[in-house]
Amino acid sequence: MSEEPQAEEFDTVAAWTADAVEELGADYALPAACRGSGSPAALEWLADRMRLAPGMRLLDSGAGVGGPARLVQQTHGVEPTLVDPMEGACRAAERLFGLRTLVGDGAALPVDSGGYDAGWSLGVLCTVEDKAAQVAELRRVVADGGAVGFLVFVRTVEELTDPPEGNHFITAEELDDLVREAGLEVVDRAWLGDFDSPPQEWQDAADAVDDVVRRDHGDSESFQEAQRNQDQMISLLRDGSVAGRLLACRVPGGA
Repeated sequence: MSEEPQAEEFDTVAAWTADAVEELGADYALPAACRGSGSPAALEWLADRMRLAPGMRLLDSGAGVGGPARLVQQTHGVEPTLVDPMEGACRAAERLFGLRTLVGDGAALPVDSGGYDAGWSLGVLCTVEDKAAQVAELRRVVADGGAVGFLVFVRTVEELTDPPEGNHFITAEELDDLVREAGLEVVDRAWLGDFDSPPQEWQDAADAVDDVVRRDHGDSESFQEAQRNQDQMISLLRDGSVAGRLLACRVPGGA
């Protein structure tokens, strides 16, 4: 399958999102930047189960425009570093939140082994074929005793009839196998649907950003490709054939 729709969504549209937030105001940044990465309640659950705390160094692999990293920077006092393969997404994260970003592949993270207290990957694994490499890299860069978190959109049926182009879904059981084979210990699991949806004002702010992007770029092929991909994903989530799975894990060892 082609990866082009994913590139459009996470690169070109990321820059447009930053433009829209700058037009609307800073209060719109977090809701827009967290879209597709779980609700605030789900992210808080994951951060708590990972025991994120002030001063901890967090590596966000496939960070996009950085909404979740900024959220836990505010709520848990972590010091995030964002890695994403798309330059446009990195630039958008810097513009919106002033976060430290690195352009890099999640299967070959451009950071030292054991250099972080925690790491996570949110909504990324379903967009790559070599999932084992991505999980192994997070395991490599997090110090012994550190925490690793995942939000993974998994397949709940035998076969999907119309998956979004560029997505490769595994089952929750296969995800458990990947994590175990990487040498991670699962601390807790949850389903994204178990948590409250974002507050209405949060959703309204994200929708307002989408409206500005659609107003300015709705006729472009890039926007339409990204929109088709997003609509297919929403349909799969609504009918339950795909669901968000949260895992809080621990790297063995440490004090």
